[in-house]
Amino acid sequence: MSSLMIEKLYTLDETIAKNIFQGVTYPWEVLSRIHDFILELGPTLPGDEYEKKGDDIWIARDAVIAKTVSITGPCIIGKGAEIRQSAFIRGNTIVGEGAVVGNSTELKNVILFNKVQVPHYNYVGDSILGYKSHMGAGSITSNVKSDKKLVVVKNGGEQIETGLKKFGAMLGDHVEVGCGSVLNPGTVIGRNTNIYPLSSVRGVVPENSIFKSADDIVEKR
Repeated sequence: MSSLMIEKLYTLDETIAKNIFQGVTYPWEVLSRIHDFILELGPTLPGDEYEKKGDDIWIARDAVIAKTVSITGPCIIGKGAEIRQSAFIRGNTIVGEGAVVGNSTELKNVILFNKVQVPHYNYVGDSILGYKSHMGAGSITSNVKSDKKLVVVKNGGEQIETGLKKFGAMLGDHVEVGCGSVLNPGTVIGRNTNIYPLSSVRGVVPENSIFKSADDIVEKR
């Protein structure tokens, strides 16, 4: 499934976590690496640009952090990022440069590339969001199957066993997710694709598409 490979989904120069993707084929393979990667990278960040706050938390000096934010390490928050009121960062999180994490949004074991926006009541867990991707208000990644079985990525008749119990969604660069949508475990959305509001999405959605429903996915023109 070449469309699911890292280079087909992401511009790696748009994340401080570029090196975490070395040696793997599919982006979800790095989810188990995020914790250790932050612990290795954090101490190397330049002190004039990043400040260490608390246990294993590195925050860019020009990032804007609301007083009511809760942050648990390990975590890196990039330059110019904005973390708004009552956001809840639960650890193993990399927030890219210029990203926006909004009111009451919860993050856990995620990589947000630069300029990602999750600005209103979002849950993002065990997921990777590509450059300038955006999740509308109330849209979430569901990261555990209801039957608690391991997640399988499905693309038509093809399947990839991930070996993961927790796997939310992989969003390529410039993906737009409409308000109130649920991205079910193992969802992969290609670059430049739009998801209609109130959608329930599972499996693979091709790049440059508009997802109206599972039975109505059209190519952008």
